[in-house]
Amino acid sequence: MAISESTINEIKYRNDIESVISPYVSLKRRGKNLIGLCPFHNEKTPSFTVYPESGSFYCFGCGAGGDVFTFVKLIENLDYIDAVRLLAERSGIAVEEQDYDNSLSKLKEKIYEINRETAKFFHGYLMSDSGKWALDYLTGRGLKISTIKHFGLGAAPDSWDSLINHLKNKGYSFSDMLAANVIGKSQKGSYYDRFRKRVMFPIIDIRGRVIAFSGRAMPGEDKQGGKYVNTSDTPVYKKSENLFGMNFAKNHCAESIILVEGNMDVISLHQAGFQNTVAALGTSFTEQQAKILSRYTKEIILTLDADAAGVKAVKRAGDILKNTGLKVRVVSVPDGKDPDEFIKKHGSARFKAVLEGAVNEIEYKLLTAVGDIDVASDDGKVKYISRAAEIIAESADSIERDVYIGRLSQKYGISRTALTSRVEEIRKSNAKKNRKKEISNIIRPKFDNNAPNPEKRLHPSASAAEESVISVLFSHPDFFEQAYDLLKPEQMITSLNTRIYEKICEVLGSGGTLQISSFGEVLSDSQMGYLVSIINSDRARENPLIVLKDSISVILDEGMKKDRSDIKNMAVDEWAENLERIIKNKKRGSENG
Repeated sequence: MAISESTINEIKYRNDIESVISPYVSLKRRGKNLIGLCPFHNEKTPSFTVYPESGSFYCFGCGAGGDVFTFVKLIENLDYIDAVRLLAERSGIAVEEQDYDNSLSKLKEKIYEINRETAKFFHGYLMSDSGKWALDYLTGRGLKISTIKHFGLGAAPDSWDSLINHLKNKGYSFSDMLAANVIGKSQKGSYYDRFRKRVMFPIIDIRGRVIAFSGRAMPGEDKQGGKYVNTSDTPVYKKSENLFGMNFAKNHCAESIILVEGNMDVISLHQAGFQNTVAALGTSFTEQQAKILSRYTKEIILTLDADAAGVKAVKRAGDILKNTGLKVRVVSVPDGKDPDEFIKKHGSARFKAVLEGAVNEIEYKLLTAVGDIDVASDDGKVKYISRAAEIIAESADSIERDVYIGRLSQKYGISRTALTSRVEEIRKSNAKKNRKKEISNIIRPKFDNNAPNPEKRLHPSASAAEESVISVLFSHPDFFEQAYDLLKPEQMITSLNTRIYEKICEVLGSGGTLQISSFGEVLSDSQMGYLVSIINSDRARENPLIVLKDSISVILDEGMKKDRSDIKNMAVDEWAENLERIIKNKKRGSENG
């Protein structure tokens, strides 16, 4: 392990799982465990369970699970070692690392360094005489020098190798620059700066690290590569898991966050005093971004463009946000302008008034649903009321539904009873569809080839028995010698459970203490969830020794069946060797049974 077992145990002791998870999840006690809404997927009914006794968590909805290190790794988007370091830092523990392959961790640190140096290079160029063209553009957009410096804005020279030469002089290799995605490589093998003659927006994470860049082409210039060129996903950056401006907004957003579309909107609003503004990175708002927002605020104010694409974006964002528990309101900026344009023309006071007039999501959808429908005609009225009924049916609040049904029936002369009946019909139909979807989502993972243990479908009895063996040994490690006498790792049937059992044998065989953190660098995130679900099951509660022996018998029998099915495809020498192994296994089983 990269960090000594004693250090890992000390970190866990000082960071009990309830205290670490509580700031992210509202937990309620249920018996000896705690439950809450999962922070890793959208849900309305709590399926996220914390087990203080085993220092673990598991979500029965999405399968996420692990120990305190796994939780921090997932919630903060870190690798395992960085999660351990973060918790050690929080609790004042010095981490001494043993020799191990920390190449990914070192690469990430190198990318952070390159990004920081690149951001300084771009900013320095912007503030130089050579970068006046870009500075004039930004000040022409109404930005103050103090704002430009606050956001660390910069400019990329109109050159193929200025950044390359700068980073080479700082001692960075081409491979590291490529990993940071600040340079590219041609088919001929030559290297070039990815960003050329563009205004540069550094993207900074919540911890204040430069993780990526967005480069905007100058108006009227050749937009080769598009209006914006952005950093692709790297080991330190995924656009779906970050928000532009969140590093500043996190300190000003306890009550609400304003979600806008573009980087310039964020910067202009911050300059105007609305420091709780952020933007999604890319074209679509994601569930991961919604989860980040839900950790910091109570309300989201959507100020997306009023065109068809903007209306569609509002609907998508609203659908994602509705399961976070956040209140959602929508602003339609007058004259179809974006916030940046509106503030330039009318000032921050007028924009504040616009924000105060933000409507809830239902009302916004009802307003925009009219579209090009002629509601003065009977056909148009029927068409609009049908759309409106579908929108109202989305609300889970009966009082809210009643209010809008009353308004529409009065405005359009529609029977309130008829409209109520239509809304309830749609709600029943939606409930059936959602129920089918929920059932499908529950059933599908059991047979999904991407599930943690895909071989479970081929060997259901053996894999269930393997899980019981793992569960028993976690609860009763004193049974290890009896288990190992009967069952060697190579006799397990499914490859994932074989890996888990191998690690159990390694830890217990050397006299170590078996704990979830032993698997932190061995298993993937989904596999950790799988392991925790086994550990916290009831398999080992009653007659654990009998369960252990019976489970091993099932595994050995399944192994013999599997061997027999393979015999017809074996060469003669392979067949003889296999038969000898079967006899030995059978003999060992009868001697120890």
